[in-house]
Amino acid sequence: MKLLQRWFGQPRAVRRWALASLIANVGIVVTGGAVRLTDSGLGCAQWPKCTEDSLVATQAMGIHGAIEFGNRMLTWVLVVLAVGALLAAWMRTPRRSSLVKLSLGVLCFVPAQAVIGGITVWSDLNPWVVGLHFLASIVILVFTTALYFRSGEPDGPTVPLVPGAVGTLAKAVAAVAFAVIVLGVMVTGSGPHAGDPDSPRNGLDPEFAAQLHADGVWLLIGLSVAMVAAVHAVGAPERAKRAAYVLLGVELLQGAIGYMQYYLGLPELIVGLHMLGASLLWVSALSVPFTLRKRTPLETAPHLIVVGDEATDETDAPEPATAEPEIAATN
Repeated sequence: MKLLQRWFGQPRAVRRWALASLIANVGIVVTGGAVRLTDSGLGCAQWPKCTEDSLVATQAMGIHGAIEFGNRMLTWVLVVLAVGALLAAWMRTPRRSSLVKLSLGVLCFVPAQAVIGGITVWSDLNPWVVGLHFLASIVILVFTTALYFRSGEPDGPTVPLVPGAVGTLAKAVAAVAFAVIVLGVMVTGSGPHAGDPDSPRNGLDPEFAAQLHADGVWLLIGLSVAMVAAVHAVGAPERAKRAAYVLLGVELLQGAIGYMQYYLGLPELIVGLHMLGASLLWVSALSVPFTLRKRTPLETAPHLIVVGDEATDETDAPEPATAEPEIAATN
């Protein structure tokens, strides 16, 4: 019981499980890209089984079967981490409904993503379904990122640390970042690296799709430069400035990788790095709004005081110093 309390019952446990889940969900984007880039998308030609006769990949299926089946097995890692985060949120004292809901959202979307992955196999890697499979990971990253930040702050009212226009700009940056990722998915669906040599493409003109995607990237970079200028102009907290700089740095690096892969003919390794960059860019864009406000502590029970991510029992708090009443001496 003590071990269970140590792993799940402490307030900081939620944050640890959330961070692990966040990292793992970024990782599965990379491994999913490896499946596609090695033409292993149909390495397991059935779902949920690998073949009609085998639940797992067999030696006869070769390296493609091993790669595809290995990626499927990583889904169970995501499930374990999501369950861990949910248990930590549920066992936390005091329990916070916001953390329970966010962790439950992660746990619900991970199986949904797996089902979409199965549909991609049934559809022989239809590019639109493959794109939806990638975007499901983007949605999960919304929940894991929010869970990570919310687990490090109290549940009280939100207090903005910058003028409303700066907060609106941060939300616009996140919206454009999502649009850029969607356009990137469309570019991927129009080009090579379909996951299998015989899989169809989406029929879009790759040149036009790539140009539209690049235009979106430049818009995003412009908004992010404005974000950096804004947080300095209004005297935002240092963590907000760092988040804005990290976002801009990730965007510039991701843009450089994107142009590199385009002019080098889409080499597999660089395409894989670009997929990793897309996930990191999305997490960076989601992080900025969380640094532009704070939450004040909310008392959740008469005997509990919630401070930051900790709860203090009033009965354990030191008594306030009081002056002893003076007693007049009489003869």
